[in-house]
Amino acid sequence: MKKMAYRVFIFITLMMTIASAAQAADMLLFDCQRVEKNYTEDYEMKIVPATVSQKAKIYLDDRDLDQSDANGTQVVKSIVINASTILINIQASFEPEVLNGITYSAGTFSTQINLNRNTGKLTKTEEIHGGILGANLGNGTHLSEETCQPAKVR
Repeated sequence: MKKMAYRVFIFITLMMTIASAAQAADMLLFDCQRVEKNYTEDYEMKIVPATVSQKAKIYLDDRDLDQSDANGTQVVKSIVINASTILINIQASFEPEVLNGITYSAGTFSTQINLNRNTGKLTKTEEIHGGILGANLGNGTHLSEETCQPAKVR
């Protein structure tokens, strides 16, 4: 009886290890860098593909990009991953707000990200309409490029 219980224990442990390894293998981790004028920002991007029970997730420096509070909502709408490209769609909306005595209208923000896995080139297309972002960055389409390389083993 002990021998059978031991075998069941080993089998369950092995299955859990395989499942954990498979799940970890699906996660993609990148070291990214954004340069704008004389400002450089390094950050880590973690992409967790969707499973049967959970939607795909993106984390920047361990901060979940799916956010919602009284000021607005940001949602990762889709992540498409293939051998050479990762495509990401993020949508955000913001409530009207007053900051330092200035009133800003409600606004929306749409981000399309294309990461070429072969070159590390990340192209970002952002569409801004209204809100504090529209007032400060300008309404319309904004394009930028960053670099993202697969993270080294930690």
